[in-house]
This record gives sequence, C-alpha cells and structure tokens, in this order.
Amino acid sequence: MKIYTKTGDGGDTGLFGGERVPKDHPRVAVYGDVDELNSVIGLAIAQPPPEFEQSLLLDIQRDLLTIGAELASPDATKLAAARREAKVGEARITALEGAIDRLDGALPDLRNFILPGGTPKAAALHVARSVCRRAERGAVALGHAAPVSPDIIRYLNRLSDLLFVLARAVNAGAGHGDIKW
Repeated sequence: MKIYTKTGDGGDTGLFGGERVPKDHPRVAVYGDVDELNSVIGLAIAQPPPEFEQSLLLDIQRDLLTIGAELASPDATKLAAARREAKVGEARITALEGAIDRLDGALPDLRNFILPGGTPKAAALHVARSVCRRAERGAVALGHAAPVSPDIIRYLNRLSDLLFVLARAVNAGAGHGDIKW
C-alpha cells in the first residue's frame, strides 16, 4: 500500500465514513489540532526523564486518537459501527482529574502566573497545553455548526489543566521551581 493516494491533491480530504470536504473545513482543522497535540505529547514523552508519567501520557495519546476519529466523523452511526472501543467519556475525564489531584497535591500552592519553560520536558508539556487549548477552541467552534460530544470538550479542558500540572511537576522533580511572571 502506498502512503500517498493523490486524492487530496485538489484541496479536499475524506472524512471517516467517506464524505469529502475541503482541507480547511472546521472539522479537519480541529482533528488536525488534536493530531498536533498528540505529536507534541509524543515529543514530551521523548524528553528526559523518559519514565516520568509515561503510562499516563501514553493513555492520553490513545484517547486523542479516539477523539480524532470521532471528530473526523460527521456520521455517528458509521463511527459506532467502525469503532470497537468506547468513546472517551466520564471514566477517562475522571482519570485525568485524579492525576491532576495527585500531582498538584505534591506541588507548592500557585499564587502567581508562571512563565512556561524550565526543563525540556516541561517546555514540551507547556507547548502541548497551548495546543490542547487550541484544539478545545476548535471543538467548541465546530459544535456551533455540527454535533460535538460534550465529553470531548470536557476532556480537552481537563487535559490542558493536567498538562500544566505535569509541566510544573516535572520541573519540581528536577529542582527547577516555577518562574513567576
């Protein structure tokens, strides 16, 4: 199987389920943002220390593939028939909240805005956080024109909080405190 199909050479792409839309369609933009977020999380995982919350981050990457598939499909019936796994829903959102509580409980109270940065892993997590917020805005915007699961928006909202806490936690573990604004 060749990696290139040439079907998008005219500026359109196929959605999950077969419909073709322009590559600048809001649905394509938001699942592209989710894909970019997944890639940036992969970059963060690759930064030392490699073992820092690796299992959690890999689970998030899997969730993001599931979210991307759902966003890429305007036809919920075709999506449900094609997907074996459950949607990203309440259990996964609760897992993110549990991770936030666990990590944040070990950090000093935050009383100021902080500058993104610190260690390379923390910096990558801060980039992931800002891409996550863009993906969330895109999902909200798409929701004005087409149905978007509220769980996707909740998940992305919670994930941006978790990525912020992860960045602070990896910095703290490296002895690199927050830099106040």
